[in-house]
Amino acid sequence: MSAQACGVLRWTWRSVSLCSPLLFPVKQQAALVGIPRLFCSAPPPPKAVQHPEPELTMRALAEMGFSETQAEVVYEVAKKKRCKHQVPILTSLFVLGFNPNSMLKVLEKCPDLYVVKESQLQQRIANLRKLGLLEGSLQRVISHYPQILSLPIKKVNAVSRLLREKCQFTVQQVTDILRDSPHILQEDHTSLEYVFQYAYFRMGGQQAEMVKAKLFRLSVEELQCRHGFLERRGLYQTPDKKGQTLIVNPKLKDFLPVSEETFLTKIALSTQEEFDVFRKLLARELEEERGREHTRTASDEGSDEEGDKSGDYDEETKEEEDVKDTGYNKRRKQRWEP
Repeated sequence: MSAQACGVLRWTWRSVSLCSPLLFPVKQQAALVGIPRLFCSAPPPPKAVQHPEPELTMRALAEMGFSETQAEVVYEVAKKKRCKHQVPILTSLFVLGFNPNSMLKVLEKCPDLYVVKESQLQQRIANLRKLGLLEGSLQRVISHYPQILSLPIKKVNAVSRLLREKCQFTVQQVTDILRDSPHILQEDHTSLEYVFQYAYFRMGGQQAEMVKAKLFRLSVEELQCRHGFLERRGLYQTPDKKGQTLIVNPKLKDFLPVSEETFLTKIALSTQEEFDVFRKLLARELEEERGREHTRTASDEGSDEEGDKSGDYDEETKEEEDVKDTGYNKRRKQRWEP
Protein backbone atom coordinates (compact mmCIF):
# COMPACT_ATOMS: atom_id res chain seq x y z
CA MET A 1 0.00 0.00 0.00
CA SER A 2 1.36 3.45 -0.95
CA ALA A 3 2.28 6.08 1.59
CA GLN A 4 -0.52 8.30 0.28
CA ALA A 5 -3.12 5.58 0.85
CA CYS A 6 -1.77 4.91 4.33
CA GLY A 7 -2.07 8.62 5.13
CA VAL A 8 -5.69 8.75 4.05
CA LEU A 9 -6.51 5.62 6.04
CA ARG A 10 -4.85 7.06 9.15
CA TRP A 11 -6.81 10.29 8.74
CA THR A 12 -10.05 8.37 8.26
CA TRP A 13 -9.31 6.11 11.25
CA ARG A 14 -8.86 9.13 13.46
CA SER A 15 -12.26 10.50 12.50
CA VAL A 16 -13.83 7.09 13.15
CA SER A 17 -12.01 6.43 16.41
CA LEU A 18 -13.03 9.79 17.80
CA CYS A 19 -16.64 8.71 17.48
CA SER A 20 -16.07 5.21 18.90
CA PRO A 21 -18.41 4.24 21.76
CA LEU A 22 -15.45 2.50 23.44
CA LEU A 23 -13.71 5.83 23.98
CA PHE A 24 -16.86 7.73 24.84
CA PRO A 25 -19.32 5.33 26.54
CA VAL A 26 -22.87 6.45 27.07
CA LYS A 27 -23.56 7.29 30.69
CA GLN A 28 -25.66 4.73 32.50
CA GLN A 29 -29.12 5.87 33.30
CA ALA A 30 -28.80 4.92 36.96
CA ALA A 31 -31.58 7.22 38.03
CA LEU A 32 -34.07 5.26 35.98
CA VAL A 33 -33.14 1.82 37.36
CA GLY A 34 -35.61 0.52 39.93
CA ILE A 35 -37.98 3.46 39.61
CA PRO A 36 -41.47 2.39 38.51
CA ARG A 37 -42.48 3.93 35.20
CA LEU A 38 -45.63 5.99 35.49
CA PHE A 39 -48.49 4.90 33.28
CA CYS A 40 -46.23 2.21 31.78
CA SER A 41 -44.43 4.84 29.73
CA ALA A 42 -41.35 3.84 27.79
CA PRO A 43 -38.01 5.03 29.13
CA PRO A 44 -36.62 8.09 27.37
CA PRO A 45 -33.96 7.32 24.78
CA PRO A 46 -30.39 8.07 25.81
CA LYS A 47 -29.09 11.39 24.57
CA ALA A 48 -26.65 11.20 21.69
CA VAL A 49 -23.18 12.27 22.66
CA GLN A 50 -21.81 15.04 20.46
CA HIS A 51 -18.19 14.47 19.47
CA PRO A 52 -15.98 17.04 17.80
CA GLU A 53 -15.07 16.34 14.18
CA PRO A 54 -11.38 16.08 13.31
CA GLU A 55 -9.99 19.40 12.19
CA LEU A 56 -8.41 19.98 8.81
CA THR A 57 -4.73 20.58 9.44
CA MET A 58 -1.57 20.87 7.38
CA ARG A 59 -0.41 17.58 8.85
CA ALA A 60 -3.59 15.79 7.73
CA LEU A 61 -3.16 17.15 4.20
CA ALA A 62 0.49 16.08 4.15
CA GLU A 63 -0.53 12.56 5.17
CA MET A 64 -2.92 12.47 2.20
CA GLY A 65 0.03 13.07 -0.13
CA PHE A 66 -0.15 16.82 -0.70
CA SER A 67 3.13 18.67 -0.88
CA GLU A 68 3.71 21.57 1.47
CA THR A 69 2.81 24.11 -1.22
CA GLN A 70 -0.31 22.19 -2.29
CA ALA A 71 -1.39 21.72 1.33
CA GLU A 72 -1.07 25.46 1.94
CA VAL A 73 -3.27 26.22 -1.08
CA VAL A 74 -5.96 23.73 -0.01
CA TYR A 75 -5.82 24.86 3.61
CA GLU A 76 -6.10 28.57 2.77
CA VAL A 77 -9.07 28.09 0.42
CA ALA A 78 -10.80 25.82 2.96
CA LYS A 79 -10.21 28.48 5.60
CA LYS A 80 -11.81 31.14 3.38
CA LYS A 81 -14.76 28.80 2.85
CA ARG A 82 -14.95 28.46 6.66
CA CYS A 83 -14.22 24.74 6.55
CA LYS A 84 -12.81 24.13 10.03
CA HIS A 85 -13.21 20.38 9.87
CA GLN A 86 -12.44 17.68 7.34
CA VAL A 87 -13.40 18.33 3.70
CA PRO A 88 -15.43 15.37 2.29
CA ILE A 89 -14.51 16.15 -1.32
CA LEU A 90 -10.87 15.21 -0.64
CA THR A 91 -11.78 11.71 0.51
CA SER A 92 -14.33 11.28 -2.30
CA LEU A 93 -11.82 12.27 -4.98
CA PHE A 94 -9.17 10.02 -3.48
CA VAL A 95 -11.56 7.05 -3.54
CA LEU A 96 -12.25 7.79 -7.22
CA GLY A 97 -8.53 7.51 -7.94
CA PHE A 98 -7.49 11.16 -8.07
CA ASN A 99 -3.97 12.04 -6.99
CA PRO A 100 -3.10 15.27 -5.12
CA ASN A 101 -2.24 17.13 -8.35
CA SER A 102 -5.55 16.27 -10.02
CA MET A 103 -7.46 17.00 -6.79
CA LEU A 104 -5.95 20.47 -6.66
CA LYS A 105 -6.92 21.16 -10.29
CA VAL A 106 -10.49 20.04 -9.62
CA LEU A 107 -10.80 22.27 -6.57
CA GLU A 108 -9.27 25.24 -8.40
CA LYS A 109 -11.90 24.91 -11.14
CA CYS A 110 -14.77 24.58 -8.67
CA PRO A 111 -14.03 25.91 -5.15
CA ASP A 112 -17.70 25.40 -4.22
CA LEU A 113 -16.92 21.70 -3.75
CA TYR A 114 -15.19 22.53 -0.47
CA VAL A 115 -18.55 23.03 1.25
CA VAL A 116 -20.54 20.15 -0.29
CA LYS A 117 -21.66 17.62 2.30
CA GLU A 118 -20.43 14.04 2.17
CA SER A 119 -23.95 12.61 1.84
CA GLN A 120 -24.66 14.88 -1.13
CA LEU A 121 -21.40 13.91 -2.83
CA GLN A 122 -22.10 10.20 -2.48
CA GLN A 123 -25.66 10.56 -3.79
CA ARG A 124 -24.57 12.64 -6.78
CA ILE A 125 -21.74 10.28 -7.69
CA ALA A 126 -24.11 7.31 -7.42
CA ASN A 127 -26.63 9.10 -9.67
CA LEU A 128 -23.96 9.79 -12.32
CA ARG A 129 -23.13 6.09 -12.31
CA LYS A 130 -26.81 5.29 -12.86
CA LEU A 131 -26.73 7.55 -15.91
CA GLY A 132 -23.94 5.41 -17.35
CA LEU A 133 -20.84 7.37 -16.31
CA LEU A 134 -18.81 4.47 -14.96
CA GLU A 135 -15.15 4.22 -13.98
CA GLY A 136 -12.93 6.09 -16.38
CA SER A 137 -15.71 8.18 -17.89
CA LEU A 138 -16.72 9.48 -14.46
CA GLN A 139 -13.18 10.57 -13.63
CA ARG A 140 -12.75 12.31 -16.99
CA VAL A 141 -16.03 14.20 -16.62
CA ILE A 142 -15.16 15.37 -13.10
CA SER A 143 -11.68 16.45 -14.21
CA HIS A 144 -13.04 18.40 -17.18
CA TYR A 145 -16.18 19.75 -15.52
CA PRO A 146 -16.04 19.41 -11.69
CA GLN A 147 -19.15 21.61 -11.36
CA ILE A 148 -21.13 18.46 -12.09
CA LEU A 149 -20.67 17.45 -8.43
CA SER A 150 -22.16 20.74 -7.25
CA LEU A 151 -25.42 20.33 -9.18
CA PRO A 152 -28.56 18.91 -7.53
CA ILE A 153 -29.66 15.46 -8.69
CA LYS A 154 -33.03 16.81 -9.88
CA LYS A 155 -31.33 19.24 -12.24
CA VAL A 156 -29.10 16.55 -13.74
CA ASN A 157 -31.99 14.13 -14.19
CA ALA A 158 -34.17 16.84 -15.77
CA VAL A 159 -31.64 17.36 -18.58
CA SER A 160 -31.29 13.62 -19.06
CA ARG A 161 -35.07 13.27 -19.31
CA LEU A 162 -35.25 16.15 -21.82
CA LEU A 163 -32.71 14.47 -24.11
CA ARG A 164 -34.53 11.14 -23.92
CA GLU A 165 -38.15 12.24 -24.18
CA LYS A 166 -38.16 15.42 -26.29
CA CYS A 167 -35.05 14.83 -28.40
CA GLN A 168 -35.53 11.05 -28.69
CA PHE A 169 -31.94 10.11 -27.83
CA THR A 170 -31.32 6.59 -26.55
CA VAL A 171 -30.01 5.94 -23.04
CA GLN A 172 -26.52 5.24 -24.35
CA GLN A 173 -26.60 8.37 -26.52
CA VAL A 174 -27.56 10.46 -23.48
CA THR A 175 -24.59 8.99 -21.61
CA ASP A 176 -22.27 9.91 -24.48
CA ILE A 177 -23.66 13.46 -24.59
CA LEU A 178 -23.16 13.96 -20.85
CA ARG A 179 -19.63 12.59 -21.12
CA ASP A 180 -18.66 14.83 -24.06
CA SER A 181 -20.68 17.95 -23.14
CA PRO A 182 -21.36 18.01 -19.37
CA HIS A 183 -21.76 21.81 -19.43
CA ILE A 184 -25.26 21.41 -20.91
CA LEU A 185 -26.47 20.47 -17.43
CA GLN A 186 -26.44 24.18 -16.56
CA GLU A 187 -27.93 25.46 -19.81
CA ASP A 188 -31.51 26.49 -20.41
CA HIS A 189 -33.76 23.65 -21.55
CA THR A 190 -35.29 25.79 -24.29
CA SER A 191 -31.86 26.48 -25.78
CA LEU A 192 -30.93 22.79 -25.74
CA GLU A 193 -34.15 21.84 -27.47
CA TYR A 194 -33.66 24.59 -30.06
CA VAL A 195 -30.16 23.32 -30.92
CA PHE A 196 -31.56 19.84 -31.45
CA GLN A 197 -34.50 21.05 -33.56
CA TYR A 198 -32.23 23.22 -35.71
CA ALA A 199 -29.89 20.30 -36.42
CA TYR A 200 -32.80 17.91 -36.99
CA PHE A 201 -35.15 20.00 -39.16
CA ARG A 202 -32.89 22.59 -40.82
CA MET A 203 -29.83 20.40 -41.30
CA GLY A 204 -31.50 17.01 -41.59
CA GLY A 205 -29.26 15.42 -38.98
CA GLN A 206 -30.17 12.25 -37.10
CA GLN A 207 -29.57 11.55 -33.42
CA ALA A 208 -26.62 9.21 -34.00
CA GLU A 209 -24.93 11.80 -36.26
CA MET A 210 -25.43 14.51 -33.64
CA VAL A 211 -23.74 12.43 -30.96
CA LYS A 212 -20.75 11.66 -33.19
CA ALA A 213 -20.47 15.34 -34.15
CA LYS A 214 -20.59 16.40 -30.47
CA LEU A 215 -23.39 18.79 -31.44
CA PHE A 216 -23.98 20.32 -28.01
CA ARG A 217 -20.41 21.57 -27.70
CA LEU A 218 -21.27 24.36 -30.14
CA SER A 219 -23.29 27.42 -29.29
CA VAL A 220 -26.45 28.18 -31.23
CA GLU A 221 -24.72 31.10 -32.95
CA GLU A 222 -21.73 29.03 -34.09
CA LEU A 223 -24.00 26.23 -35.33
CA GLN A 224 -26.09 28.65 -37.39
CA CYS A 225 -22.99 30.40 -38.69
CA ARG A 226 -21.22 27.29 -39.99
CA HIS A 227 -24.36 25.78 -41.46
CA GLY A 228 -25.49 29.05 -43.04
CA PHE A 229 -22.06 29.71 -44.55
CA LEU A 230 -22.01 26.31 -46.25
CA GLU A 231 -25.61 26.69 -47.36
CA ARG A 232 -25.07 30.07 -49.05
CA ARG A 233 -21.96 28.78 -50.78
CA GLY A 234 -24.02 25.94 -52.21
CA LEU A 235 -22.21 23.27 -50.21
CA TYR A 236 -25.12 22.23 -47.96
CA GLN A 237 -28.79 21.67 -48.68
CA THR A 238 -31.75 21.01 -46.41
CA PRO A 239 -33.17 17.54 -47.20
CA ASP A 240 -36.73 17.29 -48.50
CA LYS A 241 -39.52 15.30 -46.84
CA LYS A 242 -37.98 12.08 -48.13
CA GLY A 243 -34.57 13.01 -46.77
CA GLN A 244 -33.08 13.53 -50.23
CA THR A 245 -30.86 16.35 -51.53
CA LEU A 246 -29.56 17.39 -54.94
CA ILE A 247 -26.00 17.54 -53.61
CA VAL A 248 -24.01 15.41 -51.19
CA ASN A 249 -23.96 17.21 -47.85
CA PRO A 250 -20.82 16.96 -45.72
CA LYS A 251 -21.26 14.90 -42.56
CA LEU A 252 -21.88 16.75 -39.34
CA LYS A 253 -18.81 15.23 -37.69
CA ASP A 254 -16.64 16.63 -40.49
CA PHE A 255 -17.43 20.31 -39.95
CA LEU A 256 -18.99 20.81 -36.49
CA PRO A 257 -16.41 19.53 -33.97
CA VAL A 258 -13.36 20.65 -35.97
CA SER A 259 -11.40 23.86 -35.59
CA GLU A 260 -12.37 26.94 -37.56
CA GLU A 261 -9.23 26.66 -39.67
CA THR A 262 -10.05 23.07 -40.65
CA PHE A 263 -13.64 24.04 -41.37
CA LEU A 264 -12.57 26.80 -43.78
CA THR A 265 -9.74 25.00 -45.58
CA LYS A 266 -11.22 21.50 -45.96
CA ILE A 267 -15.01 21.96 -45.96
CA ALA A 268 -16.00 25.54 -46.81
CA LEU A 269 -13.02 26.13 -49.14
CA SER A 270 -13.01 29.79 -48.19
CA THR A 271 -10.91 32.40 -46.43
CA GLN A 272 -11.06 33.74 -42.91
CA GLU A 273 -11.99 37.21 -44.18
CA GLU A 274 -15.05 35.93 -46.06
CA PHE A 275 -16.18 33.95 -43.03
CA ASP A 276 -15.79 36.96 -40.72
CA VAL A 277 -17.86 39.13 -43.08
CA PHE A 278 -20.58 36.48 -43.23
CA ARG A 279 -20.58 36.16 -39.45
CA LYS A 280 -21.27 39.89 -39.08
CA LEU A 281 -24.00 39.84 -41.73
CA LEU A 282 -25.68 36.84 -40.10
CA ALA A 283 -25.56 38.47 -36.68
CA ARG A 284 -27.23 41.56 -38.16
CA GLU A 285 -29.91 39.46 -39.87
CA LEU A 286 -30.68 37.56 -36.68
CA GLU A 287 -30.87 40.81 -34.71
CA GLU A 288 -33.31 42.30 -37.23
CA GLU A 289 -35.39 39.13 -37.14
CA ARG A 290 -35.57 39.25 -33.35
CA GLY A 291 -36.63 42.90 -33.60
CA ARG A 292 -39.45 42.03 -36.01
CA GLU A 293 -40.61 39.22 -33.74
CA HIS A 294 -40.61 41.59 -30.78
CA THR A 295 -42.67 44.11 -32.76
CA ARG A 296 -45.17 41.46 -33.82
CA THR A 297 -45.50 40.25 -30.25
CA ALA A 298 -46.10 43.79 -28.99
CA SER A 299 -48.71 44.47 -31.69
CA ASP A 300 -50.50 41.20 -30.92
CA GLU A 301 -50.66 42.09 -27.24
CA GLY A 302 -51.98 45.55 -28.12
CA SER A 303 -54.71 44.14 -30.34
CA ASP A 304 -55.74 41.76 -27.57
CA GLU A 305 -56.11 44.67 -25.16
CA GLU A 306 -58.17 46.66 -27.67
CA GLY A 307 -60.36 43.62 -28.20
CA ASP A 308 -60.98 43.39 -24.48
CA LYS A 309 -61.89 47.09 -24.25
CA SER A 310 -64.29 46.93 -27.20
CA GLY A 311 -65.96 43.78 -25.95
CA ASP A 312 -68.86 45.67 -24.35
CA TYR A 313 -69.47 47.67 -27.52
CA ASP A 314 -69.52 44.55 -29.65
CA GLU A 315 -72.10 42.93 -27.37
CA GLU A 316 -74.33 46.01 -27.54
CA THR A 317 -74.16 46.37 -31.30
CA LYS A 318 -74.64 42.64 -31.83
CA GLU A 319 -78.25 42.83 -30.66
CA GLU A 320 -78.97 45.69 -33.09
CA GLU A 321 -77.43 43.74 -35.97
CA ASP A 322 -79.47 40.69 -35.07
CA VAL A 323 -82.64 42.77 -35.14
CA LYS A 324 -81.76 44.25 -38.55
CA ASP A 325 -81.18 40.79 -39.99
CA THR A 326 -84.53 39.36 -38.86
CA GLY A 327 -87.18 38.28 -41.34
CA TYR A 328 -89.50 41.05 -40.16
CA ASN A 329 -87.11 43.76 -41.33
CA LYS A 330 -86.59 41.98 -44.65
CA ARG A 331 -90.35 41.75 -45.28
CA ARG A 332 -90.79 45.37 -44.26
CA LYS A 333 -88.07 46.47 -46.66
CA GLN A 334 -89.61 44.51 -49.51
CA ARG A 335 -93.03 46.01 -48.76
CA TRP A 336 -91.82 49.58 -49.21
CA GLU A 337 -89.86 48.87 -52.37
CA PRO A 338 -91.53 50.34 -55.52
